[in-house]
Amino acid sequence: MNGAPDPKFDKNRLLALPDNELQATLLEGVSRTFALTIPQLPKGLYAPVANAYLLCRIVDTVEDEISLTPKQKKTFCSEFIDIVKTGSNAENFAERLAPLLSEQTIPAEHSLVHLIPRVIAITHSFAPPQIEALANCVEIMAKGMPIFQAHDLHAGLATMSEMNDYCYFVAGCVGEMLAKLFCHYSPEIAQHRKQLLKLSVSFGQGLQMTNILKDIWDDAERGVCWLPQEIFNETGFDLTNIQYKKTTPEFQQGLEHLINIAHNHLQDALKYTLLIPVHETGIRNFCFWALGMAVLTLKKIKNNLGYTDSQQVKITKNSVKATIIATRICVKNNTLLTMLFNFMSRGVVTPGWQYTPLPSKL
Repeated sequence: MNGAPDPKFDKNRLLALPDNELQATLLEGVSRTFALTIPQLPKGLYAPVANAYLLCRIVDTVEDEISLTPKQKKTFCSEFIDIVKTGSNAENFAERLAPLLSEQTIPAEHSLVHLIPRVIAITHSFAPPQIEALANCVEIMAKGMPIFQAHDLHAGLATMSEMNDYCYFVAGCVGEMLAKLFCHYSPEIAQHRKQLLKLSVSFGQGLQMTNILKDIWDDAERGVCWLPQEIFNETGFDLTNIQYKKTTPEFQQGLEHLINIAHNHLQDALKYTLLIPVHETGIRNFCFWALGMAVLTLKKIKNNLGYTDSQQVKITKNSVKATIIATRICVKNNTLLTMLFNFMSRGVVTPGWQYTPLPSKL
């Protein structure tokens, strides 16, 4: 049972931990990937980035909670925006939200909600520009996600533009926030602020699209589909059939199209990573580990277009280890890092495919 007590996430035990240890424990519980990558960041970035992901996870927890009505979700999200901005009313918010969480919410998320006052206190220990970056990200996410919660998602989103918007609300804004934190940390990085902010949205979208593609069938079991109907209409596949785990050549053709788009965004994520100075190995590792694992996931999907379960396209622990080792070897050399990305990408993109970006409504 997801909501069963777990001694590791006992509220009193967690409250006794120092800030960084508390955030590390909560991260490990809510995201193994980020629990692996965030510690690679330099000391001045670890705490705000870890805190940012916890804040975003609180928004995710509210949006995913099956016991909350759409109206309750909207109210809690709106209140949380103000809490992050001001640092006030966190305790009352947590006391009202925590009892409403169902057993389907994992123990770490139960603890995270109980510990919102502590997490917010950490937020407001940062410099004003850092707090502003975190608050802006939370506001975009908390205002954007409810828009899609109100949609009937059993047969997907209408257009690729809508998928772009969704990815921005849940991941592109996180990419922007990271770029702002990196620029605040380093004047040298800040010299590339305009380029980093532009590429950061693609960074977030590439990672989010990869997750969507990996989790297609898990989402379908919940009656949810984040794929764009217009892509599959072109191939002759009706996305209403996705609820039956129906995969056909037409469906696989649409899937290939989305793999190509996701990979194009990951190419921009590489450009983003290469703008980070070579001596900032922690930041570069943080970025490339994430995009490298995404590329390998896309490759597994491309090589198994008939998959019907996320486990069938999940990369192995050995692949993760190999990505880490190879990145550490290449991290200080832009040419080697580009060669590594290209090597990992072999066979992912359909030959002759060219990317034509669709306009976003944002």
